[in-house]
Amino acid sequence: MSDPTLYVPAGTGATDGFDLVVTPESAGWGYSSLRVLTLEPGASRTFATVQDELIVLPLSGSGSVTVEGETFDLVGRTSVFDGVSDFAYVGRDSELTVHSAAGGVFSFPGARASRRLPPRYGPASGVSVELRGAGQMSRQVNNFATPAAFETDKLIACEVLTPGGNWSSYPPHRHDRSSETESELEEIYYYSFRSLAPAGVPTVPGGLGLQQAYGDDERPLDILEEVHDGDVVLLPHGWHGPSVASPAYDMYYLNVMAGPEDERAWKICDDPAHGWVRSTWEGQSVDARLPFYSAPVDAEN
Repeated sequence: MSDPTLYVPAGTGATDGFDLVVTPESAGWGYSSLRVLTLEPGASRTFATVQDELIVLPLSGSGSVTVEGETFDLVGRTSVFDGVSDFAYVGRDSELTVHSAAGGVFSFPGARASRRLPPRYGPASGVSVELRGAGQMSRQVNNFATPAAFETDKLIACEVLTPGGNWSSYPPHRHDRSSETESELEEIYYYSFRSLAPAGVPTVPGGLGLQQAYGDDERPLDILEEVHDGDVVLLPHGWHGPSVASPAYDMYYLNVMAGPEDERAWKICDDPAHGWVRSTWEGQSVDARLPFYSAPVDAEN
């Protein structure tokens, strides 16, 4: 049976006006955090980052972020399945105000930070859109805040989009100990789905996917969850994968990672029982449904 403390069904993590709040304290770990906020048209929300650095990433809609007297206008997007979004970075020990004239849903991937970095704007054109895997293991990764893409103190974040019927986060892998080949990182998965059913046809409310994670004798872990829109899975350690998108339901998840290491790196280790599947990609094509979209071209370059 899955550990109930590591699965947060949609709505159960709501507090203080946020749709979701995951803090290091609520998760029982030291670094990774995530908030999600829905703003009605014309609404604003002001709050403090305290010890955490964070990124303001629109999931749908547009808005603005004001911090330290500077305002960043975020073009945003219609939905996570319709395009890459721009974003704003806010350092620890800051107060920010998020405003949305037309309304929107905003995520705040964050990390407990040591250094205080200045606020910055991240253009959508700067997001690296990567295709990983092949065949039914094909997926799209939007690297908006991975180590090579954008500077933070501790935070690592990306978006993964998996076509219906495909597997991602596969082969199962871990990043829970410090070594030359592995980073120690806690991870949050936040899910969203898109049904491909024709208009008027009954579908599964909130979409349908599966998430697995498991540990070993030294550090046990057992997660096998049916996941839907707005659900969260917390991964303190262990092997995680696959993330399975049911046929006819495209799957999105936001990954948030952070850990104690001084080097901000994302190094993983495959489960030896499954790592061999990477060798099968060489003889297969990437799923023709990908990419769902590409990053916009910067008109100034």
